[in-house]
Amino acid sequence: MSVAIKTKIGFVSGGTGSMPHYNSFLPMVPAEVEIDFQGLQLYSNSLYEIGGKKETIVRRVGEFVLNRKWDGVIVTAAPTEVLNPGLFDALQLALTVPFTTALHACVAALRVYAALRVLLLTPFDARLNELICEHLQKVDITALAPHSFQELAVPKRMTPDEVFELTKKNLSAAGKVDAIYFQGAVLDPIKCLERIESELNATVIASNPAMFWYLLSKLKLSYPMSGYGRLMREWPAIGD
Repeated sequence: MSVAIKTKIGFVSGGTGSMPHYNSFLPMVPAEVEIDFQGLQLYSNSLYEIGGKKETIVRRVGEFVLNRKWDGVIVTAAPTEVLNPGLFDALQLALTVPFTTALHACVAALRVYAALRVLLLTPFDARLNELICEHLQKVDITALAPHSFQELAVPKRMTPDEVFELTKKNLSAAGKVDAIYFQGAVLDPIKCLERIESELNATVIASNPAMFWYLLSKLKLSYPMSGYGRLMREWPAIGD
């Protein structure tokens, strides 16, 4: 028996609409929720190519919402936002459905857990990490980013064990923090979220689960689930 779809969500990437790391995100999507992956194709060789394209992003996301009949939309990737200052406000003015960006949802999740000092782990280089830290500082969250990648990439297949060890090493370097914040799902922590939280005694906020939690909450839907860390298990209400 087929399950009736309650809501259709757009999942918009600045690059392609299909990425291998989406596969670990899909198992947490309930049968009643349809995810429509779409790419803006605004960069090919470097994430920095997406900079200065705010108007194009807002226009095309608006067209997707209208033409594909989305009930809500997720605009992924922190680089898209930090390289296009004012993007969230522009989307808020243009869209008529609930939406979130990666940074907005993750900040909301960090605030739920009063996490004002966080370890930031990303697949980005030092410059992008610095831009994300500056963005977070403006909303009174101090982010420590002791690790960066040189080529805006991680190994082709970084295993859950490798992600765990990377986290453990950098948590030791960062010292006491209120949470670990994974931004950029190419550095995929989903399969080891539970292990990180239990063995390292930490709260983990990861971008894909946080965006999913935030947008569904805005649509007045709730799907608490185990296996994907504290945020998804507890499914807290969004704070002010």
